[in-house]
Amino acid sequence: MRGRPELLIPASSLEVLKTAVVFGADAVYIGGESFGLRAKAKNFSPEDMEEGIAFAHEHGVKVYVTANILAHNEDLPEVGVYLKELKEMKPDALIIADPAIFQMAKDICPEIERHISTQANNTNYGTYRFWWRLGAKRVVSARELSLKEIREIRENIPDEMEIESFIHGAMCISYSGRCLLSNYFTGRDANQGACTHPCRWKYAVVEETRPGEYMPVYENERGTYIFNSKDLCMIEHIPEMIEAGIDSFKIEGRMKTALYVATVARTYRKAIDDYLKDPKDYEKNMPWYLDQISNCTYRQFTTGFYFGKPEEESQIYDSSTYVKEYTYLGIVGGERDGLVRIEQRNKFSVGEQIEIMKPDGENMQVTVTRITDEDGEEQESAPHPKQALYVGLSGKAEQYDILRRQEM
Repeated sequence: MRGRPELLIPASSLEVLKTAVVFGADAVYIGGESFGLRAKAKNFSPEDMEEGIAFAHEHGVKVYVTANILAHNEDLPEVGVYLKELKEMKPDALIIADPAIFQMAKDICPEIERHISTQANNTNYGTYRFWWRLGAKRVVSARELSLKEIREIRENIPDEMEIESFIHGAMCISYSGRCLLSNYFTGRDANQGACTHPCRWKYAVVEETRPGEYMPVYENERGTYIFNSKDLCMIEHIPEMIEAGIDSFKIEGRMKTALYVATVARTYRKAIDDYLKDPKDYEKNMPWYLDQISNCTYRQFTTGFYFGKPEEESQIYDSSTYVKEYTYLGIVGGERDGLVRIEQRNKFSVGEQIEIMKPDGENMQVTVTRITDEDGEEQESAPHPKQALYVGLSGKAEQYDILRRQEM
């Protein structure tokens, strides 16, 4: 067995990066304002990226920056400028799909590791060897690979080369993200980071001899079959992931909230650590992992392709909508006069029962006893999201704790 696997967590903003670091990430992957495949995410300004990298490094956590678009001619000059900026910021690695960008990174900032994105369709050990000879340290496996195929790759590549594979999160309906629907419907190119996620839309069917007659796609007792894959969840299969020789367990979700990131980070952190300490602890604590991982928004779970081609059932739904059990209220950012400062994200009121979510796994039920604005003016409720507030709670909340509300 290889060493302790890395837990790699996504971050859409500086706030979420800090959450990932505090809640158990070994490494965080982020995107700048250009050249990543999540253009609609909030992403990082140069100033936030610099602060985020410094914060992560202070806590012994690595930062990888995505530059994984498939570039067009007009992109290349700006890519060069961007790589020079990243050279000064000193992230630990760049995640790249395009050979031109790979070569530019090798020339401009050779001291920064180069990792090959899943977007490059890495399905065999010959591909891994190809990228290794060109100077890549790590390759992210295509999501279509089984654990058996990953084990075969591990056996046929250099020991020093690293394999990164997704362990949790949204699955694309198209081959390793090569989807044309977004470009066709909206003119926004998924391979340029502008995917509009049309696989999540609702559709009707038109039969060719009946133009203009739109038949809705109804669900039966087994659900629908149109697009919209279930979410990947391998929390029950960490032993198999480790035994396959995977070096980095990657969580999907660079457009997710701090609540999502905190939930998956601390759950997988505990599950990995429990297994490595004593597999019996891992088995014993499985009900807790499963309960906690269901506390964030998800679409029902599947094991994807890891155990071979998915059966039909992996695309069948009781419902095609998200399951949402908790609402993210804010993250604790400090204290003043016995009140905790939060950046509010959703509505809540004085007298309401909410929950404090702590990095060590504890969840504490508390009551909101007081709300003031930044000027100290008393508030009965916090109706307008995305403002700074000072909140009194009946229990102790510390910096970077998450506040959430359970939805009945």
